Amino acid sequence: MGAFIGRRKLHLFNGCLCCWTLLWREREMVVDLSGNQVPLKPGRSLMDWIRLTKSGKDLTGLKGRLIEVTEEELAKHNKKDDCWICIRGLVYNVTPYMEYHPGGEDELMKAAGSDGTDLFDQVHRWVNYESMLKECMVGRMALKPFAVPLKEICPTVSEGSGIFNGTLPKNKSLNNGSKEVVPSYDWFQTDDLVTVVIYTKQKDMSSELVIADLQDNKLRGEIIVKDYSYLFHVELSYAVHEDIIVQVSEKVGKVDCVLKKKETVSWKTLGQPLENHNSFVKCKDRGLFYRKCKLLSKANVTHDTRLFCLMLPPGSHLQVPVGHHVYLKQTITGTEIVKPYTPVSSSLVPTFKSPSYSDNMHIFLMIKIYSSGLLTPVLDTLQIGEYISLSNPEGNFTTSQVEEVEELFLLAGGTGFTPMVKLLNYALTSSNTLRVAKLMFFNKTEDDILWRSQLEQLAHNDARFHIQFVLSEPKKGWTGKQGKISTSFLSEFVERNKVDSKILICICGPLSFMEQGIQLLQDLGHSSKEIHCFTA
Repeated sequence: MGAFIGRRKLHLFNGCLCCWTLLWREREMVVDLSGNQVPLKPGRSLMDWIRLTKSGKDLTGLKGRLIEVTEEELAKHNKKDDCWICIRGLVYNVTPYMEYHPGGEDELMKAAGSDGTDLFDQVHRWVNYESMLKECMVGRMALKPFAVPLKEICPTVSEGSGIFNGTLPKNKSLNNGSKEVVPSYDWFQTDDLVTVVIYTKQKDMSSELVIADLQDNKLRGEIIVKDYSYLFHVELSYAVHEDIIVQVSEKVGKVDCVLKKKETVSWKTLGQPLENHNSFVKCKDRGLFYRKCKLLSKANVTHDTRLFCLMLPPGSHLQVPVGHHVYLKQTITGTEIVKPYTPVSSSLVPTFKSPSYSDNMHIFLMIKIYSSGLLTPVLDTLQIGEYISLSNPEGNFTTSQVEEVEELFLLAGGTGFTPMVKLLNYALTSSNTLRVAKLMFFNKTEDDILWRSQLEQLAHNDARFHIQFVLSEPKKGWTGKQGKISTSFLSEFVERNKVDSKILICICGPLSFMEQGIQLLQDLGHSSKEIHCFTA
């Protein structure tokens, strides 16, 4: 279930709620909603919890029975020694989990005896709570009787046959008076090909907003329309080859998914609709989708950080937007562990670029390995050719925030450097207004600086880019800046060349680093519109 991680002290910047999302951090020390660290007691790590769930002990108190839980019954179990919580209709007895919860007991108690779905989703809806809490499941919430017309439940599928051929009734606008228009689709075929056409009804539809996966003859296409997600999900009538061609007509908002038939036969129908097919919901309500990616290479960046190159399967079309993150999922001792990472470019400067890995089929992740951690040591032992599950991207940074920016200031602490990589690449190559891009990079020692030589080379190649390294524990002989983030550092660093310059300040790093940095920037008079805090 993970911790309900700290948002109380952070503020909303450019629509981005600043948080440092943690799932059982690699150390047994985490942050609660007040921003304080919550030490776990000895013997209360994730591995200890996994051992307890596999011990055969009755963690529900019901001796293996599953019951139907009413709202009245749920509300009775609202104490630390008797705590039930509902998440997405399933009720869990989290009493035995209290001491293992990384965010502390008080955070769990905020949902005690009630539906905790919204609180859970605020921070890490991607956590596989079903796996984490499966031995604590009490049962399902009792449904209140209600009647809904069939057409409202399934307006786009034939009520009789359950099959479809691409001819759909006209889509309606969203509920609650929303002006967004629901996408629609159609399909056609030739002797050799089947093409699914999705009409997004959006101008300037970027290829990054289209995610397609062809797995086991099931086609899943997801289109991101602002805060909404449209899903096309079908099991195809006949077999097709595993690769897929996705063509996005950006100006008219049309997406073509081209499939190659294995047999030259005429399809009467496209196939059978699968779960949530033709639905249009808020992105936060969609849930994540994973595909297996092959590890192609693994290289040392520093003494404890690696650059992983993953290859998408041939049936996937996925491009991670600037500043967005993905989740890696791996099953460890029977439990699915999930952690977010922000993809980087293959390099910052052409000198270091690997030409063979520069297309859209590859994802690069810069990952710090914690020797005492749970997930990262497993990632570090992955062999070339082995697979790991990678999710759809998430995030709310948009490159439009860089448009017309004249001065870009980046503050990074440790691996908080990763979202800055693609942002720098984009700003320096695509912006027509940018005059200055500056990065202040905070680390403990020189050995911890990620891509130092590339950053220095980039500064040499592009006069607009300036880099400053700050070390908190420098070795003797270090002549650069020393210390931690402070008013004196920021007042000198974030200095406009012109009074009316349009600027953007981006910050990413540990929670305390971001909290302090944001407060200092506000104290220096910078507005919320000028600050973006990356989440991951």
